[in-house]
Amino acid sequence: MNAGALRITSPRLLIPAQAVPLLYLGTAHVSLALACFLAAWWPRAVAGFFYHSWMVGLVHLVTLGWITFSILGAIYIVGPAALQMPMPARRADYVAYGFAVVGLAGMVSHFWLQRYDGMAWSAATVAAGAFYVVSRVAHDIRSAGAGTPVKLHITFACVNFMLAASMGLLIGFDKTHHFLPGYVLSNVYAHAHLAALGWATMMVVGVGYRMLPMALPSRMPAGRSTFASAVLLETGVLGLFVSLLFGSAWTLLFGGLIVAGLAAFAGHVIWMVRSPAPKPPAAPRIDFGVLHAAAAGVSLLTAAAIGVTLLVMPMSSRTLPLAAAYGVFGLLGFLSQMVVAMEARLLPLASWYWAYVRSHFKTPPPSPLTTRDRTLQAIVFAGWTAGVPSLAAGLYLESPALVASGAWALFAAVAIGTIDNILVVMTSR
Repeated sequence: MNAGALRITSPRLLIPAQAVPLLYLGTAHVSLALACFLAAWWPRAVAGFFYHSWMVGLVHLVTLGWITFSILGAIYIVGPAALQMPMPARRADYVAYGFAVVGLAGMVSHFWLQRYDGMAWSAATVAAGAFYVVSRVAHDIRSAGAGTPVKLHITFACVNFMLAASMGLLIGFDKTHHFLPGYVLSNVYAHAHLAALGWATMMVVGVGYRMLPMALPSRMPAGRSTFASAVLLETGVLGLFVSLLFGSAWTLLFGGLIVAGLAAFAGHVIWMVRSPAPKPPAAPRIDFGVLHAAAAGVSLLTAAAIGVTLLVMPMSSRTLPLAAAYGVFGLLGFLSQMVVAMEARLLPLASWYWAYVRSHFKTPPPSPLTTRDRTLQAIVFAGWTAGVPSLAAGLYLESPALVASGAWALFAAVAIGTIDNILVVMTSR
C-alpha cells in the first residue's frame, strides 16, 4: 500500500480541522455583511458607473472576502469529508490565514483611501496566504480518493486562481507605475472573468460533483462525460481571458465554450435529480440547501444569457449598467448562493464530526440533518430570493432605492444566516 493510500484510509486524518476553517468562514461572513451594509447605507455610490475605488473595494469584499475565503475555509472540511483528501491544520495554515486576513483588510481599506501603492502591496499579502492553501490543495488532490474528473476540475481551479491573482497584482501595481498595455477596463474584465469563472466556478463545479449527490441525495455521476465540463470550461476561460486582454473577436467563441461547459455540468445535475438515492430518516421535507442551489442555478442561467448578450452588443451607455447586473447575478446570485447552499450541509456535517471527536468517539451526536433552525433558514432564503434581483435591477436602472432595498435584504439574510451557523457550530461543544 502506498503512502497516499495510507493517508486516505487513516480515520483520524479524515476528521476535518476546526479552527482554521472557522476562521476563514467567519471572516467571509463579516466581509459579505459589511459589503451589503455599506451598499445599503450609501446606495448612490453603488448605482451608476461601477469602476471607482469605493465600488471596487465592495466588489473585492464579495469576491475575495466572501467567495474566496469561503472556498479556502470549506476545503479544510470538503477535503476529508467528501474528497477523501486529508487537510489537517498545521502552523503554516494559521500563518497563511494571518497573511490573508491582514492583506484583505489592507487591500479594501487602501481602495477606499485611494492609496493604490498600499493596495497593491496588501493584495500581494493576501495572495501569499491564499497561494499557500491553493498550492497545498493542488498537491494533495492528486492522492485524494475523489474521481479523476473531480480532481481535474479542482486542479484547474487552483491553477486559474494563481493566474488570476497574478493578473490582479499586475493591475494593482499598474495603478501607480503604469506599465500594462491595453485598455484598463479590458484588463479588469479579463482578470474578473478568470477569477470568477476559472477559479470560483471551476471549484464549485468540481466539488459539486461530490457534494450535490450528498445533498439531494442521489447517485454519483461517473464516466468520461464528467470530463467535459472541465475541458470546455478551462478552454473557454483561458481563451476568454486572452481575448478580453487583446480585444479579440474570438470572445464570443470562447464565451460559447464556457456556456457549453456549464451546460455539461447542468446536464449531470439533471441526471442526479432524476437518479435519487434513499433519503436518511431525519432528512427534512424542504431542504433549504437544495433550494439555494436551485436559485443559484437560475441566477447562473440569467448571468449566462446576459453575458452572451454583452459579447454581441457594441459597448454603449446601456451595456455598462447591464454589465453591473450581470455581475450581481454571477457573483451574488450564483457563486455566493452556492456558498450558502454548501454551508447548509457542510457545517452541520463538520460539527457532527467535531462533537463525535470531543466524546472520544463514544457517543454519536444527533444527525447533522436536525441541527439547523428551519425558521431562520426560511428567512435567509427569502432574503436572498428578494435581494439578488432587486440589487441587479437597481444597478441596471441606476436606482438607489432598489439598490438599497436589495442590499438591506441581503444584509439581513447574511446576518441571520451567520447566527444560524453559529448555533450549528455550538452543537459541537
